[in-house]
Amino acid sequence: SFTYHIYAEQTGTYWLHAHHKAQQADGLRAPFIIRDTKCPYEYDEEVLISLEDWYPTESGTKMAEVTAPGSTGPPPPTFPYGLINGYNGNNSMPIRFVPGKRYRIRVLSMSTTEWWKFSIPGHKLEVIEADGIMSEPHIVDGLDLAPAQRYSAIVTALDTDEFNYIYNCTLYADFVPWTPGMNPRVYTGLVEYNAHAPTKEYALSDDRQLAWATDIGMHALDGYPMPPADRHIDLTSRLYITDDLRNLRTLDTLPYIEPQVPTLFTAMTTGSLAMDPRVYGPQAQAFVIPHMQNVEITIKNIEGLPHAMHLHHHAFYIAERGPVDPAEIEIAPGTNFTPADLPRTTRRRSTGVPMRRDTITVPAFEYVKLRIRGDLPSTAFLHCHTLSHNVAGLAATLVIAPDVLQRTQRIPEDLIHMCLRQGIRVEGNAVGNHGLDFTGLPPVPILGPTPAVN
Repeated sequence: SFTYHIYAEQTGTYWLHAHHKAQQADGLRAPFIIRDTKCPYEYDEEVLISLEDWYPTESGTKMAEVTAPGSTGPPPPTFPYGLINGYNGNNSMPIRFVPGKRYRIRVLSMSTTEWWKFSIPGHKLEVIEADGIMSEPHIVDGLDLAPAQRYSAIVTALDTDEFNYIYNCTLYADFVPWTPGMNPRVYTGLVEYNAHAPTKEYALSDDRQLAWATDIGMHALDGYPMPPADRHIDLTSRLYITDDLRNLRTLDTLPYIEPQVPTLFTAMTTGSLAMDPRVYGPQAQAFVIPHMQNVEITIKNIEGLPHAMHLHHHAFYIAERGPVDPAEIEIAPGTNFTPADLPRTTRRRSTGVPMRRDTITVPAFEYVKLRIRGDLPSTAFLHCHTLSHNVAGLAATLVIAPDVLQRTQRIPEDLIHMCLRQGIRVEGNAVGNHGLDFTGLPPVPILGPTPAVN
C-alpha cells in the first residue's frame, strides 16, 4: 500500500486515476473535487455528473491487441457502454431542480477512448470552469468532453415546476463508423422539478445548430496574461508502424516507453547532467525547460484520429487553433477518414486573457498552440488521454527546471522503498547507469513501411 499526501492548494474539478499500463480502464478512477472557500460565482447547490466508457474486455487484453506484432492495421472497433456516476447510463439518477435556484453542475469525463456530450434541452449552461481554471461566463447549449476533460456550468432552474425535463449524455466516437445503437450511445436522465409533472419532450436537435463550449473562445477569470514565448517546441502526432508491424504512435521522433528509472528520479539524482535531455533515454522524448522559460508548444495532428492531449502539473494557455497544411496529412489504414474530410476550420487565435486548462482536443488534421511558463520545477508528462494512443507511445516528457528541483525538493522515502520493492531502480540515467552509458537499454523500434495515403 502507499499513502498519497495531496496539498490541495488549487481548487476545481479533478479526478484520480491509475497511470500504470491501462489500469484506469478497469475502474481504478474516481472524481476528486476541491472546493473553494469563497467561489467567485453564486449558486445554491452542486450536482456531479461523472461520465465513463466501460468496455467488456479487460484493459490488458484490449491494449495487447492495439500493439500486437503482425498487425495490418488497428483492431476492429469495439463499442463501450456508458456509465453515469458509476452506474449503467440507462439507470441514471434524477437531477432535482427547484424553480429559480442556481445549480453548479460539474461534468467530468473519465473515459478511456470515447468523447461525451452533455446538455439539458430547454436550459442554457453558463460555463464557469474548465479543468480546474475558473473562467468568465461562457453561455452555451452543451458541453463536448474529450477523455479527461472537465467543466463546471451554472444552470438556472426555470421559474415553474409545470414540467420535468431530460438531460442528455451521448457517448460517441467520430473516428470509427457510426453504428445505430452502439455509436453513438444516447443516455438520458430526468431533471425533476415536480414528481407529479409530465416530462416535456424536445425533438432531437442537429448538434451543428447548437452552441458548444469552445475553449479557444473562453477567457480565464483571474486575468493572468499569456507570456510571450522564449522558445518553440514543435510536435507532430503520427502513426509509427514498426518493421514487425506493431501499430505504435509518436509525438516527436520515437514512440514513448517508460524508462527503467522513473524520470523524476533521473532528474533528482544526475546532478548537472539532468539539464541534458539525453540522460532520460531516447524514448522518454524529453525536453528540458529552464526555470521560468516561456515555451510555446505546437501539436500538429496530421492523421485522421482526434487526440485528447493532457499535461501533468500544469494548466497551459490556449494560444491558437487551426487546420494543418494539407500537404502534411497522413491517413492511416482502417480509419474512418478520407481527404474529403479535411476540416473546414479557419485559424483562430486567442484574444484578451486566454483560457488555461490541462487537457485539450486536437481534432483530426488540425493543430493547437499551447503556452506554458517553466515556473513549477517538475517532470511533466505530456500524453494523449485516449488510452490506446498513450499505450502505443503518443507521449513526451517536459523536464522543467531540474536544477531547481534538486535544490528545493526531495523524494519521499516511502516512494523510494515502494519502487525498490518492485525492482525499480531509483537513481542514474534512464537505465540506472552513470552518465550517458545506456548499456541495457531496450532496442529502439525500427520504423517499417508506412501504408499511409497522402
